[in-house]
Amino acid sequence: MKIPIKALLCLAFSPAALGHTPYLAPNTFEPINGDVITLDAAFAEHFFVPEAAFDNSEFAVTHPDGTVHAPQTRETLKTRVVLEHQLREDGTYRFSTGRRKGRVFKLYTLDGQRHAAEDPSAALPPGAELQAFFQSVTMAETYVSKGAPSEAPLAPRKDGVELELRGHPNGVFAGEALPMRALFYGEPLVGQKVDVFLASGLHGATEPVQTLTSSATGELAFTPEHGGIYLLQMRHRAPAPAGSPAPQYSHTYTLVLEAIE
Repeated sequence: MKIPIKALLCLAFSPAALGHTPYLAPNTFEPINGDVITLDAAFAEHFFVPEAAFDNSEFAVTHPDGTVHAPQTRETLKTRVVLEHQLREDGTYRFSTGRRKGRVFKLYTLDGQRHAAEDPSAALPPGAELQAFFQSVTMAETYVSKGAPSEAPLAPRKDGVELELRGHPNGVFAGEALPMRALFYGEPLVGQKVDVFLASGLHGATEPVQTLTSSATGELAFTPEHGGIYLLQMRHRAPAPAGSPAPQYSHTYTLVLEAIE
């Protein structure tokens, strides 16, 4: 996916800015008629209007018993990846895009202007000041329950950035808190910002309706003011492993859930 230079500058110089955000959204969170679920995986600026497919990733479905499977059907289109999966057993299913390593970004200022290097391996112009040099790592998740919800798929992966849910994502009501923890490889993230967006189709907001901040133990709580579909997003930069094409990874994690009025 090619991201415009303007979006790259937003990502680098304003970490909370939306930019092109990944999402994984189901056609329903609690299927009533039938047992086949359909999901879209894409990058977008408005939710849920897909702009680029979430490709080059290994999608996964955690079943109610905790076992992990590949989605039964996967089709890659120009603007999105479409998944279908049959929910044979009752319980909760965790759908994930898997972690996608994306482009390498080198961003700098020169003569008071902000720039993004087209070739991150090239040297910066004389007088330029490096502001950010990272590779993007993105992941999007959502939960769907058939029949009575179950707990096994809610267990943290302890792999990269994620939100550990302390309440059930398919039992969220307007005005009630959903407790969670912000984790990085299983350890709490202190002071981590989580932006909350209310999704409403073609008129999806590009500004968060809430910004949550994690405590000294990584804990935070999302309390939706109204019913609707929400996207929770957090970004966290950390050193990349030795041999990586950039010194840092810029992790982006999103979670889509529904609040009932």
